[in-house]
Amino acid sequence: MNAPVSKGGKPGGSKAGGKRPGPRRKINLALQGGGAHGAFAWGVLDRLLEDGRFEIEGISGTSAGAMNAVALVDGFHTGRAEGARAKLRAFWEAVGDDGRMAPPLRTPLDIWLGNWSLSNSPLLFYQNMLRSMFSPYEFNPFDVNPLKDIVEEMIDFDNVRACDSIKLFIAATNVWNGKVRIFEDGELGVDPVLASACLPTLFQAVEIDGVPYWDGGYMGNPVLFPFIYETETDDVVLIQINPIERTETPRTSQEIANRIDEITFNASLLREFRAIDFVRRLIEEGSLAEDEYRALRMHRVEAAEELLALSASTKQNTEPGFLDYLFGLGRKSADKWLEEASDKVGHEPGIDLEKEIGYTLDADVPENVGGKAKVELKTRPARLKPKKARKV
Repeated sequence: MNAPVSKGGKPGGSKAGGKRPGPRRKINLALQGGGAHGAFAWGVLDRLLEDGRFEIEGISGTSAGAMNAVALVDGFHTGRAEGARAKLRAFWEAVGDDGRMAPPLRTPLDIWLGNWSLSNSPLLFYQNMLRSMFSPYEFNPFDVNPLKDIVEEMIDFDNVRACDSIKLFIAATNVWNGKVRIFEDGELGVDPVLASACLPTLFQAVEIDGVPYWDGGYMGNPVLFPFIYETETDDVVLIQINPIERTETPRTSQEIANRIDEITFNASLLREFRAIDFVRRLIEEGSLAEDEYRALRMHRVEAAEELLALSASTKQNTEPGFLDYLFGLGRKSADKWLEEASDKVGHEPGIDLEKEIGYTLDADVPENVGGKAKVELKTRPARLKPKKARKV
């Protein structure tokens, strides 16, 4: 059961004791997609902008993360941190207004119980059944996309393209070759953002210069490699929406489909984690020169337990009360990170990537499986020296 929280942290209001003296530290932001759960990232961003101890150098965003990214940059260009907070709030309030006008998806019982899930919604059941039988080209021949109107109305892309204070990277998946396409600064507009959020079961592919694109999450949720080549800071703060691990086996068709999406959308992130850790180890071993190669320091803001408790269907719930709840959860999670882990920025990683990705072939097998003792393997691969490594 979830209860909404009141809106807090409005632009112009600073949390007492939130700011610390000293020079501002540079960070890059990595914003995941996740439908309505992107409002969690809104809350995190609002709190980080309010805090003021960090300078954002670059942002990589996918899907809902892409929308958060362009809203932040739009507002930042005209009003710095407070402008960014105001624009993010205006964008998500517009999303909530659209959700308020849509037919109700939650059942009366769920509303009475304060349950944000749409799993019991007959309307959503029939919508999902329709999508399983017909493609968007068949059930949505006119390619109606409510997000397009919101993005066009709320985001001034002239501001986004003109902003030279923050570098922006938006990912979309090229349908023809399966590769990721990164849209940067001057290329950004409505279509790249919609392409980044284009789930192929819901919307027709977004064509840009004659090339069709789907959701960027298939190849990067979000992409991290642009930070290596295009920014100076080594610190990346990941605002994580999609859980990497779950401890329960999905059993319903909706749960299975959701877990498939989570695994698919996290696969590219884990690959980049592995590459970052590989370079770090080579630098530590002296195989690569530290002054010529980059070892990114990864940090993470998350609300693992709270987001895990929400059903997959809530990613489609854009009711204002639910977005408000996620916003509050995001601010709370950012507060926790600022208090407990933000001091690591500029000094050490906040994520243990070696533990995150694992190096043993049976890294996630319990100690005893089927009565047989686990076979111990090396905790890390043998020392590797690439023939050639690209300089950064």
